[in-house]
Amino acid sequence: MSPKHQRLTLALLGVAAIVAAALLAMSALKDQASFFYAPSDVAKQGLPLGRAVRLGGMVQAGSIRRAGDGVTVHFVVGDGIATTPVTFAGIVPDLFRERSGVVAEGHFNRDGSFTATNLLAKHDEKYMPPELAGKMHETRTLER
Repeated sequence: MSPKHQRLTLALLGVAAIVAAALLAMSALKDQASFFYAPSDVAKQGLPLGRAVRLGGMVQAGSIRRAGDGVTVHFVVGDGIATTPVTFAGIVPDLFRERSGVVAEGHFNRDGSFTATNLLAKHDEKYMPPELAGKMHETRTLER
């Protein structure tokens, strides 16, 4: 085999190895992937049953109800077009409140409701923890 053919064979083997590694990584991560849906996406596309997904939107005003057990919370997530009822059993984040953004991780039920296993409260880009805001104020005062 000439040196030119050897280089070509080696290059093709390298490309094949890279493609195989990429396919292997994608198949391993496929089970870990959690797709994001808004309530209007679910209304258009139907319920993605049988897999873990993320549901995101705004907590609707007046929709938060706490169950008698003190742990379970029922609320409605909307995106201005459609709404989805959500049930979460656990400790809710401090930033969780009506008219605020939320991302719930969990699964859809056959009745169209969503059971969340994890709840993430979103905040705007201007958010600053109270402790840090106080320190920033002190720093600015000292600089002047």
